[in-house]
Amino acid sequence: MDVVPEQTSTALSLVIPVYNEGANFPALWSAVTSQIRSRFRAFVVYDFDEDNTVPVLQQIISAGETRLVPVKNNVGRGVIGAIRTGFNQVESGPVLVIMADLSDDLAQVDQMVEYYRQGYQVVAGSRYMPGGRLLDAPPLKGAMSRVAGLTLHWLRGIPTHDATNAFKLYDSKILRGMTIESKAGFELSLEITVKAFLAGYRIAELPTTWRGRTQGESRFKIWAWLPQYLKWYFYAFRPKRSSAQ
Repeated sequence: MDVVPEQTSTALSLVIPVYNEGANFPALWSAVTSQIRSRFRAFVVYDFDEDNTVPVLQQIISAGETRLVPVKNNVGRGVIGAIRTGFNQVESGPVLVIMADLSDDLAQVDQMVEYYRQGYQVVAGSRYMPGGRLLDAPPLKGAMSRVAGLTLHWLRGIPTHDATNAFKLYDSKILRGMTIESKAGFELSLEITVKAFLAGYRIAELPTTWRGRTQGESRFKIWAWLPQYLKWYFYAFRPKRSSAQ
């Protein structure tokens, strides 16, 4: 393995898209502050001022929390616009997308940051590698993501068993240098992973546990987004370019 210089110790940026997550956010913020030891700031991106998450954010900030930054989506309504708005707030360092529904395994975040410091530009939480788990997921959604992740790993050689998982840390440098084309939703994470792989960036994975939401309504639209997932799935089989610098 090539020796790669360690990345800088710039603070981790969390990007948290929300849509009426007022019931979930206090528990999420408690988990974030208790489980993430790395220095961080959190950009919470909402679509409209009436979102019931907003007063919860204001209450937490009023209590003295300086790491929490509410941001109104200025790219286009929906999860894709929210994530891209969050990315645009980050000037440097590692960026981690997490969901407000408590589905992500925040206990793994510090290890993800450590992989970044070792020179990895994408660090994927993997539900389908040894030690990973998928709990309480809709059966069809789970089966489709498992098949996609495992076939991209074994047939194409992408260094993660779970290329579709949104729970990924990225080096902000590769985001700034990449044209993001996704327009529907969470296929964004697959697009970035595939493009990073084809460009020769270093990708690591670690096992994670994903849990289905217990409160609120899921915004995942499997049939509407499936064509976009398929687009980036087949895109992965294009020839690789020379290794990124």
